Amino acid sequence: MKIILKETLMALITAEQFHHLFPRAQDPAGWAESMNNVFPTYDINTPQRVAAFLAQCGHESGGWTVFEENLNYSAQGLNGIFKKYFPTLESAQPYARKPEMIANKIYANRMGNGAPETGDGYKYRGRGPIQLTGKDNYRAFAQEMFDDWQNLFENPDWVCADRDFALMSAIWFWNKNKLNVQADSGDIKTMTRKINGGYIGLEDREKHYQHALHVMGA
Repeated sequence: MKIILKETLMALITAEQFHHLFPRAQDPAGWAESMNNVFPTYDINTPQRVAAFLAQCGHESGGWTVFEENLNYSAQGLNGIFKKYFPTLESAQPYARKPEMIANKIYANRMGNGAPETGDGYKYRGRGPIQLTGKDNYRAFAQEMFDDWQNLFENPDWVCADRDFALMSAIWFWNKNKLNVQADSGDIKTMTRKINGGYIGLEDREKHYQHALHVMGA
């Protein structure tokens, strides 16, 4: 690993605070310990930055509980959400409730992924607290954060199976997109667009952000 863990004199987030914010999350003490070790290294080191990070990841991961993209859509869901790829119910029907086929179609030939038959879309589907997606992103994350990057790149399930890999994937995305800038100004709307590509869940993200600031006494 290329990162150097730092000890902090004062916790940026405590296990009690994390549990209060996300009561359904497992092992709040483990999450808090990992965050306090790594956050200072990547300048997520103010209440505003920590609150924004927790809020955005909290929304993306269903309260820090879901770290793998759910692609188990019905034909109606595919037609409604992914109309570009499934313009009619008839075209969506063969893919209904088949996550691997869905991922290989909607993520094909973009983000570094190959054609549907390569399986890249499903292999490099969304994982981690901020839903890292796409072959290019997985490769860049692995190369920039770890010396033995090829192991992670070839085994992307580690990003949802291991807490530290999951956390580092979100921090990498955060830094790549310079989201501390929006955190400093409290601009959750712009931050959401950078993460989501739109403004889905903006109200929930704002709510989590304000709640986190309050819990941390900021």
